[in-house]
Order: sequence, then structure tokens, then C-alpha cells
Amino acid sequence: MYLPVKTVKPLDGYKLQIKFENGEEKIFDLSPYLNIGKFTELKNVSLFNSVTVRFDSIEWANHLDIDPEFLYDNSVKIKTRTSSRSGGRAKKLHAA
Repeated sequence: MYLPVKTVKPLDGYKLQIKFENGEEKIFDLSPYLNIGKFTELKNVSLFNSVTVRFDSIEWANHLDIDPEFLYDNSVKIKTRTSSRSGGRAKKLHAA
């Protein structure tokens, strides 16, 4: 399914928090790809953290990008839970 990327946030452990056009937020784990071709450059944390949204997908400062369909299909949806301690106002995020 093709869904444009709206936002991306780098996380620890070479993971990305991605929000898609349909409002879904997912976690994409890049670590399995870090020993493949040009992806090895992203082991540099500064370069990894340079990720940004460009043309409906994500791109790093070294011009490496990933297709939004691949990101969507290979990421884990984030579920939101309402916290009972805060009277239902605060939400916690966790990967499904």
C-alpha cells in the first residue's frame, strides 16, 4: 500500500518513528539492513539522525532513501493506550 510519509523521527537502536498520510504511526527497525550496501553508512549515528521527509518518503544527508511502501509494509504499528492514572488524558505509546 502506498502511503506518503508525513513525519519521521530517529530513535535509539536504529529505529524510526514514522507517521503516514493516513494518520498511522509505525516503528521501522533499520538495524537488519545496516550490513547491506550503502546502508552501512547509516551505522554513523550522526548520519542516521539526519533523516528527513522528502518527496513522500524519507532521505538521509547521504541521499539514501527508502520507498514509503517498503517502510509501511515492514514496520510495526504503534498502539496508543490511555493511562488510567491520569484520568484518561495522557497516552502512552508502544509498538504492537
